[in-house]
Amino acid sequence: MPLPKINTPTFELELPSTGKKIKYRPFLVREEKILVMAMESEDTKQITDAIVQILNDCIITRGVKVEKLSTFDIEYLFLNIRAKSVGETVEVNVTCPDDGETQVEMEIALDDIKIKKSKTHRNTIKLDNNLSMKLKYPSLDQFIETNFDTIDESEVRQSLNVIVSCIDMIYNEEESWNASDSTREELEEFLEQLNTKQFKQVEKFFETMPKLAHTIVVKNPKTEVESEVVLEGLASFFT
Repeated sequence: MPLPKINTPTFELELPSTGKKIKYRPFLVREEKILVMAMESEDTKQITDAIVQILNDCIITRGVKVEKLSTFDIEYLFLNIRAKSVGETVEVNVTCPDDGETQVEMEIALDDIKIKKSKTHRNTIKLDNNLSMKLKYPSLDQFIETNFDTIDESEVRQSLNVIVSCIDMIYNEEESWNASDSTREELEEFLEQLNTKQFKQVEKFFETMPKLAHTIVVKNPKTEVESEVVLEGLASFFT
């Protein structure tokens, strides 16, 4: 007689970038093993691949392409799946800012960790009185492409690569040009025409982009000084 199947609960959340509802299940022992092995390797690429595999396994909603989701969507999804899988809290080591060396272990409720959105964030940039550019959030595919490139490039070149991959369209009142209809070389050439002020507007899009963040108050046991510390990004909650 075959062994019985264990019922797995399902949950639902909204993607921060679009508000689309996603159904998911907690990860199981087999997926936890994948994550543990990846974390032990301390290899960023291996950890990223493990997170993608786990998300693909745990997301129940059809048609969701994890690699195409924005990086902060992926962080938020993974954090919620982890909370439903292995516990509602996580322990982190926080360095006290007043002396820069004392570490304090703190417990954080995962439900308290949210996506931080800036009020000044805009995805449409007005380049001049006639022309505007609409940007989209970098996906995991784009993140991997620009951060695991084996070619030794300058910071400016890497920055251009990220921006090029995030251009959605360029338009004015009469017509529009979709980035998907242009080559990378054409998009790079367009960006290289921007002046300093215009390029700073583009940089602001990335600087104010939604991010996984949580503010905690830490007290240094040596100095008794209390300080606010902002934890940002998924890695901050799994150190």
